[in-house]
Amino acid sequence: MPFIEFIAGSVSGALGLAVGYPLDTMKVRLQAQSAYQGILHCMSKTYSNEGLRGFYKGMAFPVLTTGITNSVVFGSYSNALYYLTQSRHRGLDQGKPASAPQVFAAGCFSGMMQVCVNAPIDLVKVCLQGQTTVQRYRGPVHCVTVILREEGPKGLFRGGLAIALRDIPSYGLYFLPYEVTRKALTQSGEEPGTFATMMAGGMAGVVTWAFATPMDVVKARLQMSRAGGREYRGVLHCMRVSFREEGARVFFKGLLLNSLRAFPVNAVMFLSYESLMSMYCPPTT
Repeated sequence: MPFIEFIAGSVSGALGLAVGYPLDTMKVRLQAQSAYQGILHCMSKTYSNEGLRGFYKGMAFPVLTTGITNSVVFGSYSNALYYLTQSRHRGLDQGKPASAPQVFAAGCFSGMMQVCVNAPIDLVKVCLQGQTTVQRYRGPVHCVTVILREEGPKGLFRGGLAIALRDIPSYGLYFLPYEVTRKALTQSGEEPGTFATMMAGGMAGVVTWAFATPMDVVKARLQMSRAGGREYRGVLHCMRVSFREEGARVFFKGLLLNSLRAFPVNAVMFLSYESLMSMYCPPTT
């Protein structure tokens, strides 16, 4: 039911985004810039220079487009999982839980699908978040206009390879701990409750970001390379230069923030998504 999934994805995505956006801004700045000594220093500098609005730079564009992104993620995952389980069991046992490889494969498929939609959105968000003193972009529309004028349509996919390398395997991991944790916290024969869904969503977010952070650092630096940041020729060049100058720990910049942000964001997002889907598409008995 694409329309229901779109509505559920829109609402759950917007709620999750609002919960974690200030921490996401701090994460992007720590990863893409070396001017900060740590989380608290980044927060204090942002607040002193830009006030509270500095933590929400670029938020409007992701909020307006989160419905598309989340509906692609959840819709492609649920449909891929349905296809995989039906093809294996030939439609004779629809109630049988999916296996771990099937969940991972469906998650990877959803990650691949959302990269095409999310790459330009994430680029605009990062460019706006990365602005500190010099305001190169006046807003999301102006940002898109400048990128198209200077780089053409392919400029909107700057860092797209890094996003694909981050998101395709990460979304496989994303749904796997969710399904496992939710099942473990639910008694046999019962529907998952609020606690099980929130804990499963939170755990899924933390596990996924622990795996995804190294490529997330590379992605942020590539996206900022023509928006006031250092220039990189590609993924491997960015990794080599970053490692040579800052050591292996550079690839874990923002890991603490990602973990702190991931649990509440994904707990809220999965709970709201599952609640809305249960409301409009109640399970058959």
